[in-house]
Amino acid sequence: MPLLPIIKLPDPVLRQVSTPVETYDGDLKRLVANMFETMYEAPGIGLAAIQVNVPKRLLVLDVADEDEGKQPLVLINPKIVDLGSEMKVYEEGCLSLPDVRLDIERPASLTVSYLDLDGKPQELTTGGLLATAIQHEIDHLDGKLIIDFLTRLKRDMIVRRFKKQARVM
Repeated sequence: MPLLPIIKLPDPVLRQVSTPVETYDGDLKRLVANMFETMYEAPGIGLAAIQVNVPKRLLVLDVADEDEGKQPLVLINPKIVDLGSEMKVYEEGCLSLPDVRLDIERPASLTVSYLDLDGKPQELTTGGLLATAIQHEIDHLDGKLIIDFLTRLKRDMIVRRFKKQARVM
């Protein structure tokens, strides 16, 4: 399966709001398999379809430790149903913003509804790193990035750096 190119800042595609997945077929399953391979190779723990230039509400995740073995999770058309009241700070990175790591405060737990690869409704209540990763990837589906949690000044500095790197390449 081919690795997919991961879109990087400042590409404006990252600011698009993704549209719902409506077709559950072999093409979707191939896309999901390619997204997992791309995510594992990067390496990362989550990847939204928009990051590989597919503006659909689809994300793949695997937050398992190496010693646990792979625990892939596919969320299609995810919707956060409930957010916990306790907040937690995690250092987050992003495959679309290489070498940027930021402390982000988010709800420590959540319940998310989604469709699986067969289009069947599912619901998941979770906490910790998985809850953080789900929120991070759903942000991508809504055109949001981790730098949006920063002050405008800090965000602009990071954007300028990525624009400069893009010109050099």
